[in-house]
Amino acid sequence: MVLDSTQLATFAAVVDEGSFEAAARALHVTPSAVSQRIKALEQAVGQVVLRRAKPCRATPAGRPLLRLAGQIAVLEREALAAAGHRDVPWSRAAVVVNADSLATWFLPALAMAGDRILFDVREDDQDHTADLLRDGAVMAAVTAQREAVQGCRAERLGAMRYLATASPAVAARWFPDGGTTAEFTAAPMLVLDRKDRLQHRFLRSLSPRPAEPPTHYVPSAWGFTEAIRLGVGWGLMPEQLAGGDLAAGRVVRLAGGQHLDISLYWQHWKLSSAVLTSLTAAVRRAAAAALR
Repeated sequence: MVLDSTQLATFAAVVDEGSFEAAARALHVTPSAVSQRIKALEQAVGQVVLRRAKPCRATPAGRPLLRLAGQIAVLEREALAAAGHRDVPWSRAAVVVNADSLATWFLPALAMAGDRILFDVREDDQDHTADLLRDGAVMAAVTAQREAVQGCRAERLGAMRYLATASPAVAARWFPDGGTTAEFTAAPMLVLDRKDRLQHRFLRSLSPRPAEPPTHYVPSAWGFTEAIRLGVGWGLMPEQLAGGDLAAGRVVRLAGGQHLDISLYWQHWKLSSAVLTSLTAAVRRAAAAALR
């Protein structure tokens, strides 16, 4: 069986764009043509590769094909460039990064990665970023997962250090003793979203007894740190962001200065690609300058 590259590219477009109609607009074809190509691909594979939902998603059988489609697209562009083709399209690099890395050290890596690369940066919790890599939706991920996803390489970047912080007013009201287990259980806590377990992990490092304090959800790295400064609740700040606030007295440290270190890894496709090589080198440099 030989897979059709046009069908694979159409499949990838449907997943990227979220629907048949949006994929048709991106590919400059009719929705009927998109539907026919997907049906033909599923007939060739003998399985359903696309979950028709809003948005459309690859099925478990479709995930390896999604990764293959992305790899073919990268290699085609690089082959055209090497052959001296005049109208080589820009390379597209889809990556997923946790919010705190995106807010601190990761963007300089994109600036160092080279020319004619269009970045499709997605954001997710560091404990879940590898899921998009596993699904074939991205070519690389900053993740807390040490074990390499199938078909990928993994390397340790370093550790991001988090400091338990609160505004002086919150510290005075809720943490008169500096951050006992009882105080952390009662004080309002900030987290990014329902996936974010960093604060809970920090609390477990202080006491084996599970704590479920009253919780605010602020789904933005900037909004999260600003909410700490404004006294909405306490939370863990990356030390790169906390330094200026601590020095200026906008926040104070809790729990006797204890911290939480989270190891981060760079996982990417096992692919001989100039784009991946350049991006990986840039990520290494940026991480070496910022992480422990």
